[in-house]
Amino acid sequence: MRVLTGAVWLLTAHTAVNAALLRRPVAGPLPVRTSVLLPVRNEAHRIGACLDGLHAQQGIAEVLLLDDGSTDGTAELARSRGFRVLDGAPLPAGWLGKPHACQQLADAADPASEVLVFLDADVVLSPGAVATTVATLLAHDLDLISPYPRQQAPGLTRLVQPLLQWSWLTFLPLRLAESSSRPSMSAANGQLLAVRRSTYRRAGGHAAVRHEVVDDVALLRAVKRAGGRGGVVDGTALATTRMYESWRELADGYTKSLHTTPPVVPLLLFVLYVLPVLQGNQIAYAAGVVGRAVSAQRTGGRVLDSLTHPLGVAALVALDARSRLARRRGSLRWKGRAV
Repeated sequence: MRVLTGAVWLLTAHTAVNAALLRRPVAGPLPVRTSVLLPVRNEAHRIGACLDGLHAQQGIAEVLLLDDGSTDGTAELARSRGFRVLDGAPLPAGWLGKPHACQQLADAADPASEVLVFLDADVVLSPGAVATTVATLLAHDLDLISPYPRQQAPGLTRLVQPLLQWSWLTFLPLRLAESSSRPSMSAANGQLLAVRRSTYRRAGGHAAVRHEVVDDVALLRAVKRAGGRGGVVDGTALATTRMYESWRELADGYTKSLHTTPPVVPLLLFVLYVLPVLQGNQIAYAAGVVGRAVSAQRTGGRVLDSLTHPLGVAALVALDARSRLARRRGSLRWKGRAV
């Protein structure tokens, strides 16, 4: 137990180092021609704020939306707001929906655009966010960056959603990971992702990750295989997102993707952050809470929620088990499609 406690404190120290090293945005005008690409499927209930944020951006060459078979009027809503919306092609065999939509958008984008910025419909951009994102990409001489939006987590989703940022701040050496070709040394977030078009093409685009559930991380790995560099940067001031409105939505979303992680990951999380607390180890509990608080403070989260860290990790482990069971049964679905 002393060894476990020491390991948690070391990881917390690593969280603090990463929080200091996390690349900050570089403000400035849009330096190169840029296309913003937005795949949508049944997003009418939340896309309005995203479209408002896009209207506030300056200097973008184009904004393209691709409607991937929506049945709720998403395309009509976007067109009524003055946006160009493409109708998605039928999903081919061997492709998942989002990679197929993103590839169609990339193919349709202005050929003169040097940077492609992919955006999700649940993301609300701050004024100047696209220009700052692209300026940051070029200032740090990277090929792909994911400015991680500030995560808004209502209700019980606050137990689990902040673990996304905490996980890569705690376990991934960020600067080393930007250049490492090891698959495990990659973190990305497709909610807001900018990539040099030349590198995107060299990596094979989304066609290279056509069957990947976690397509954003897979795309970064493809970029690295093609000789590129990239990773996450601080997007707290650039965008906000509210991925899930309820625990049920969060559970379904995490069930879709958690089975893709190595089985050792949930075991490690349980042993480090739940087991010591179950045995009454207050020092290990404090170490976990401090690490979570550092992450929350750095990424715009609720620091007070750090007190529930072991409970959140336990919930994540349970969702991981649910995901693997659903995968084994062949019952995984997302937005009406089999995964």
